[in-house]
Amino acid sequence: MALIPIREALRAAMREEMQRDPSVFLMGEEVAQYDGAYKVSQGMLAEFGPDRIVDTPISECGFAGLGIGAAMVGMRPIIEFMTWNFSLVAYDQIVNSAAKIYQMSGGQYKVPIVFRGPNGAAENLASQHSTSVESLYAHFPGLKVVTYATAYDAKGLLKSAIRDDSPVCFLESEMTYGMKGEVPDEEYLIPIGKADIKAEGSDVTLVTWGKQVFTCQAAVETLKSQGVSAELLDLRTIRPLDREALFNSVAKTGRCVVVQEGYPFSGVGAEIVAQLQEHCFDLLDAPVLRITNRDVPQPYATNLEKLVMPSAERVVTAARRVLGLER
Repeated sequence: MALIPIREALRAAMREEMQRDPSVFLMGEEVAQYDGAYKVSQGMLAEFGPDRIVDTPISECGFAGLGIGAAMVGMRPIIEFMTWNFSLVAYDQIVNSAAKIYQMSGGQYKVPIVFRGPNGAAENLASQHSTSVESLYAHFPGLKVVTYATAYDAKGLLKSAIRDDSPVCFLESEMTYGMKGEVPDEEYLIPIGKADIKAEGSDVTLVTWGKQVFTCQAAVETLKSQGVSAELLDLRTIRPLDREALFNSVAKTGRCVVVQEGYPFSGVGAEIVAQLQEHCFDLLDAPVLRITNRDVPQPYATNLEKLVMPSAERVVTAARRVLGLER
C-alpha cells in the first residue's frame, strides 16, 4: 500500500470517480487555476479541463445552489467550500433545498451532491474560521454527515459519498491534510454509516470522530500506561449514526466518554449521550461524560486555543472519573 498524505487520498478519490463517471465534476473557489486552496485538487484542471474543474466567484450561496440544480438534472457535483465556516452563507440552500427536495418532490428528484471542505479549528484562525458544523447539518433529515481521521478512511468514504444519491456533507480538516497514511492501490469503498474501532479495549469506551481521533489515541496510550484498557470508537459518520457499533462497545465496557470538537450545548455529543441513556441505561456502570470545546468563541492566541480545545489530558481525566479513579 502507498503511504500518502490525506490531501492526496482525497484527490485520488475524486480523480477515480471522475474517470469512472462523466457526470461528476468539482466546483468551488480556487479549485482550478490555483490547484485548490489546500492543494487537494492539484493537477485536476490539467487532467479534466475547465468544464469539470470549475472556479467560482466568492459566492457560496450561488455555487451551492447551482450545484443543487445540476444534481437534480442528473449530474453529480462535488462542491468545495474553502472552509465549512463559509458554508453558513449557503445554509438555506443546503438545508432548505438539498435536504428537502427529494421529499418535497415525492421522490421525483434526487440530489446526489457532495459538499466538502475543512471543518473545525485549524491553528490561529480565530472564531470566524474555527466552527465545527456537524451538529448544524446533522440536525436535518435528508442530509448525510461524514468525516474521517485517516487517509484510508478519507478516500474510501469520499468515493462512497460521491456515489450516494443523497446530499452528503463531507467534513475534512486543514490540520490533517498533510498527515500520511497507507492507502491500497486497488479500488475500495467504505460504507457510509459504519463506525470503526480504532483501538480495542475493555474498561471504557472513548467515542469521537474527525481529528479528535488523534487526541483520543494519545489518551488511549496514556491510560494504557496507567493500567486502563480503553476502546476507541471512531464514528466516521455522524448521520446516519452507527448505533449498533456504539451500543455494542458500551455494552462491553459499561463506561463511556464522548469527545467532541465543538460547543457542548446542542452538540453531537449531547445526542450520543441521549441515545445511550435511552437504549443502554441498564448497561452503564457510570454516567456518560463529555469532553468538548469550552463554551466560548474560539480564541486566536495559541495558548488560549489549546485551553479551549479537547486535549488528551482532559480525556484521560474523564475516563478515570467514569472508572471511579478520580473525583
